Amino acid sequence: MVNDKNITSQTLQRLPLYLNYLMSLSEKRRSGHISATAIADALGLNDVQVRKDLASVSSGGRPKIGYSTEELISDIGSFLGFGNRDGVVVAGMGNFGRAMLEYKGFEAYGFDILGGFDCDEGIVGTEIGGHCILHISELAGFCQRENVNIGIITVPESAAQEVCTVMTDAGIRYILNFAPVHLNVPHGVKVHNENISLTLAMLTRCGQ
Repeated sequence: MVNDKNITSQTLQRLPLYLNYLMSLSEKRRSGHISATAIADALGLNDVQVRKDLASVSSGGRPKIGYSTEELISDIGSFLGFGNRDGVVVAGMGNFGRAMLEYKGFEAYGFDILGGFDCDEGIVGTEIGGHCILHISELAGFCQRENVNIGIITVPESAAQEVCTVMTDAGIRYILNFAPVHLNVPHGVKVHNENISLTLAMLTRCGQ
């Protein structure tokens, strides 16, 4: 059994990259075996590090044979919790919010987008990505009824904290925040801030 305490944050960041790559392989290649070296070469990573990462979540590797690709996908996915089904709500139907509702790739990783919310009466009641957009005032009740644990915030900076508070009061414990503002949350709630501008700046600076 894998001990989560032995998994570093760096390994946690790389595991989804491995899973993404493995799941992108053709059906024929997924039915065979794959080595840590092959994964490292494909992703431009150090093969020793990849081998250590994989060994931390899977015991299926064999010398000169590698891993059963399907079993490795299952092991990584199981460790990351992708076998679970987690409901997600999105607050803010701007470009980012719409993109979240229209993106179909979440389901493969165990995440179900359950609803989108906004305060614009011109948007409320319309349908985006197969979801009827509800008024933001319905967010708390919806999250409590559906036992939602994950929220995505794509509202303007001025409204982000208020929406965050509504989410946490309704029981949400994991928040992906696209608003360029620090959010104050209760103990036990995890927030990941995604600043696209900062990410682009880091990408370009690191490449110089």
